[in-house]
Amino acid sequence: MIEAHKGVIGTIVVNAEGIPIRTTLDNSTTVQYAGLLRHLTMKARSTVRDIDPQNDLTFLRIRSKKHEIMVAPENDFLLIVIQNPCE
Repeated sequence: MIEAHKGVIGTIVVNAEGIPIRTTLDNSTTVQYAGLLRHLTMKARSTVRDIDPQNDLTFLRIRSKKHEIMVAPENDFLLIVIQNPCE
């Protein structure tokens, strides 16, 4: 389980329509992260393909002062992991 790793705050699995199907976070936090990160991932994927149409986004990592967010996009879902970067 990913949640068992030190520093992991939560995980979210989002389907292709942007609907969270599994989460370890509360509903409002899940909906916020799912919506925003799906949009950002789609933009990042589009940018990668604009640069090289033969390429694709395989992983997105965002680090801020408070959190580190990792997104693993697949064809049918996104796996989102939020963790504390200091741990």
